Amino acid sequence: MSEARTPAQIEADIVRRRQDLAVMLDEIGVRLHPKTIVGEAKAKAVDAVDRTAGRAYVAANRVVSDVRAQLVSEDGAPRLERIVPLAMVGVGVVGLLVARSRKQRD
Repeated sequence: MSEARTPAQIEADIVRRRQDLAVMLDEIGVRLHPKTIVGEAKAKAVDAVDRTAGRAYVAANRVVSDVRAQLVSEDGAPRLERIVPLAMVGVGVVGLLVARSRKQRD
């Protein structure tokens, strides 16, 4: 059988529970304060941007590595059989753009 509590024990229990409730309400107030909510939203946005930028960096790095592997041999020598056609295409595109811009001016 449980022991009967004294009025002093009951009062002490009530005081302790009131203190616990006060602490809990303070925590809720801090969590729901607009500055806290805005700060958490900013932190999440910064984290999302950092993750996205990191992924973009990794993807760009992978693309550069893949292109480099296509244009440079393992020993570091340029692969002219691949570079020359690309350069010719680039020169052709620039030539077409120049011709187009001259035609539009006239």
